Amino acid sequence: MKDKDRIRELISKSYAEVATKQSQGSCCSGGCCGNSSSFDILDTSEKIGYTSEDISNVPIESNMGLGCGNPIAIALLKKGEVVLDLGSGGGFDCFLASRQVGETGFVIGVDMTPDMIMLARKNARENGYNNVEFRLGEIEHLPVADESVDVIISNCVINLSPDKENVFKEAYRVLKAGGRLSISDVVATAELPEEIRKDLTMMTGCIAGAEYVDNIRTMIHQAGFRDIKLVPKDNGKEIVKSWVPDRNIEDYVTSFIIEATK
Repeated sequence: MKDKDRIRELISKSYAEVATKQSQGSCCSGGCCGNSSSFDILDTSEKIGYTSEDISNVPIESNMGLGCGNPIAIALLKKGEVVLDLGSGGGFDCFLASRQVGETGFVIGVDMTPDMIMLARKNARENGYNNVEFRLGEIEHLPVADESVDVIISNCVINLSPDKENVFKEAYRVLKAGGRLSISDVVATAELPEEIRKDLTMMTGCIAGAEYVDNIRTMIHQAGFRDIKLVPKDNGKEIVKSWVPDRNIEDYVTSFIIEATK
């Protein structure tokens, strides 16, 4: 099996375990990399940028405490817009976006893990979200039509991709002219030590796959985007440190807000 396929399989398996409650917060969260004993979903969600109102206004089953920021807070969504969430998980950000774009808008969630898609669809069906749709697929090969989306959001998912260049190319393809990226993700600010890069637990925990900040900027630019902004979150290092308290991970990676326009 090719390395990229092996990475995808490993990540999908880890997220399937979260979706089916076999694991709690094991990926990109306060409970990642085995630190789940003190993991609190509500507390973690607030620390990464969600308000208590956000948390209380969506299905509780959709919030698994995953992520490293709140892309909805920077997306400035408008009524009637079409939103695409890359790596939509249980649908948490999609449901928040649904409230902002209203009945005239539409939200598409894409995730490569069947168990996550099943969970998200169940959450949507049982809670009456008629303007949200979840599609099974890889973010490197989006099941979305050309120039059909106004805004792309994503929360700590692109770092997991073994083909980030294609993620940004696909994002550019599906966005309408004037469409925008509003992403929260983990980005490397220094070269990762070899033992971290090869640690599979760190890969599923949103650390080992983090790309260097200048390389991310180059990928986004080469995909065709303009007005590119990469800004570290104020508490980005604190978020990352909470995932792996004893390995000084925050010296190498932190949470960033990433924005760009087509």
